[in-house]
Amino acid sequence: MAAIIMPCQNQPSAPDQAAAGHPRQLRFSEVESPDSDGHEEVAALQLQVGARLRLLPINDQIRELQTIIRDRTTSRGDFVFSADRLIRLVVEEGLNQLPYTECTVTTPTGYKYEGVKFEKGNCGVSIMRSGEAMEQGLRDCCRSIRIGKILIQSDEETQQAKVYYAKFPPDIYRRKVLLMYPILSTGNTVIEAVKVLIEHGVQPSFIILLSLFSTPHGAKSIIQEFPEITILTTEVHPVAPTHFGQKYFGTD
Repeated sequence: MAAIIMPCQNQPSAPDQAAAGHPRQLRFSEVESPDSDGHEEVAALQLQVGARLRLLPINDQIRELQTIIRDRTTSRGDFVFSADRLIRLVVEEGLNQLPYTECTVTTPTGYKYEGVKFEKGNCGVSIMRSGEAMEQGLRDCCRSIRIGKILIQSDEETQQAKVYYAKFPPDIYRRKVLLMYPILSTGNTVIEAVKVLIEHGVQPSFIILLSLFSTPHGAKSIIQEFPEITILTTEVHPVAPTHFGQKYFGTD
């Protein structure tokens, strides 16, 4: 039975990979987990969340970047360098999920070329603080894109996620939204952020969540709450590198 977690659109199909002698690349990290049932949880996720969870096509370059980020001996300089590379790959694939329209341009030699261009109406939203690490990667790909921000923190008394700040483009309800948050652990922060976006008129189907790492629980919680949202990540594993924000910004 084919796994339900879908690779991104530029991933070779299962028959193509079988013909090439390669297994379908829907694999997960083999980092040891203190939870002996961790890998069973990952397998169960494949049958529960459907095609709204998409993984980048795995290759050795991505695996190396994942390894460097998870390695506790990695220097901050190498960590940031590797994180920025992985962020760029996720952002590029996220842009590939947005709508394009056909267009015709004229080349310098006077010939007509049939190509494509972005449809207007996209924006980014970062969940502060760790989501801000992904902003530059998005701006490197889309120099003029507008980026909003949401600050969500746990209430000291209730430990529930609470929205402290939100600022978006005024017409965000018309836009496709690339929501940026690198680590999906419990999913609670993202769920609150999506609720805020919905309050501002954004349709869940217009939201593409860009992340680097996700736990099965985090992805499942988000998709169960919002079945129309799309999650794009590089890895699903029971142990999330929750040190990411502190290491990236040098506050660890």
